[in-house]
Amino acid sequence: MASTNSIHRPRGRPRGFDDTTALEGAMRVFWSRGYEQAAVGTLCRAMNMPRSSLYHLFGDKEGLFLATVAHYTATRLRPVTEALGPTGSLHEDLTAFFDQVVYLASGDADTPGCLISSVLADAAVTNPAFQAERNHRCDALEARIARRLAADGWSEDGTCSASVAASLAAAMARGIVSRARSGQGADLLRPVAKAAADALVALRG
Repeated sequence: MASTNSIHRPRGRPRGFDDTTALEGAMRVFWSRGYEQAAVGTLCRAMNMPRSSLYHLFGDKEGLFLATVAHYTATRLRPVTEALGPTGSLHEDLTAFFDQVVYLASGDADTPGCLISSVLADAAVTNPAFQAERNHRCDALEARIARRLAADGWSEDGTCSASVAASLAAAMARGIVSRARSGQGADLLRPVAKAAADALVALRG
């Protein structure tokens, strides 16, 4: 393993800086406080880096937030989407999906809700770049759910097509997230998650 002295660091990157650790720190600040309330000084302390390095590496607070959204998607959202499988029956996979939504949204009291549905969606109201990011992330989730439904033979024909059912599933997930953000715990959210999976399977019938 090479020594730290032999590793090239871009100008402005602090010694000992680790991208993953820094983004984790920033993500938790944004997630817990919201975008507007996340002060740059607080973010710098959470990332263990000076303000000048933050601006050099990410451009500005907006660039850092978009980087944390990408990190969140690759880490926290991955178990949620992977739960869709297919690994079991459609009902089993939808149940696993909503269980993961509950865990994500309520598993840590310091970061309730979802960075995308709770924080990015709020910040997107007045920011076109965040609006585009929100739409991209939401569309990707709905497309992933629709693929799982299609894998089980759910058709695009009829009154409730696979794409419509996927939009409904995503809306149900956002509802669970919203309840978690408002302070409801997993004990109250799990019955809602179970009912969501049951209702979606019943729609197909």
